Amino acid sequence: MATRPDMEYQILVVEDEPKYLRLITVYLKLSGYRVLQSHDGWDALQQVFTEEPHLVVLDLRLPGMDGFEVCRRIRKTGNVPILVLTALNTDQDMIQALDLGADDYVVKPFSPEALLARIRALLRRTYESVVEQPMPDCGRLRLDEEYHNLLLEDRTIHLTPTEWKLLREFMRHCGKVLTHDHLLAAVWGPEYQGDHEYLRVYVRKLRSYIEPNPRLPVYLLTQAGIGYVLYPSPHGLPRS
Repeated sequence: MATRPDMEYQILVVEDEPKYLRLITVYLKLSGYRVLQSHDGWDALQQVFTEEPHLVVLDLRLPGMDGFEVCRRIRKTGNVPILVLTALNTDQDMIQALDLGADDYVVKPFSPEALLARIRALLRRTYESVVEQPMPDCGRLRLDEEYHNLLLEDRTIHLTPTEWKLLREFMRHCGKVLTHDHLLAAVWGPEYQGDHEYLRVYVRKLRSYIEPNPRLPVYLLTQAGIGYVLYPSPHGLPRS
């Protein structure tokens, strides 16, 4: 995808607390973004499908339909990046949101400058093209760049923007060990180094797509204390 200037980005803010909605809207507009607003889950879904925003900032505690369900429904039909902004601050809440397809997770109260940095990073990794790099492959795995699909034998698996970029990074370095910090910087940006929980969640999701048994992975393996490695063929299985 081609890079878009900030002035062309349209962001949907889904937030039922007026003070947060005003604050986020003001900072986004001052930064040059166009802003759509929604106060509940049903209206947010309608705007996602009719207005086609470039990014959704999504609260989880919403009237009518909570943010978890909004996230699940958005992700069933599209790959618009989703940044969750919520007062729910447990690891379980974050893991559930990321598992449902959220691309980032920010906890209230928050610094507006830090939120803008996260939004810029998410837009950058979603819409900026990878320059002059051939599409990688790794064993039985192939990527369809146009539709962001993983082609695996007789299956076509649609990937979210973050899943796509993470798997692409693994495939570009097929068979090589990649450290936690390398992956976080390459996929999320340097400001995310140390957020290893993001990696654990997304590695688990990738394993659910590519592993015969995700509980006993043989392709995408953990290197304890270092990072992960994606192999083109099964590793760790008895050889005949």
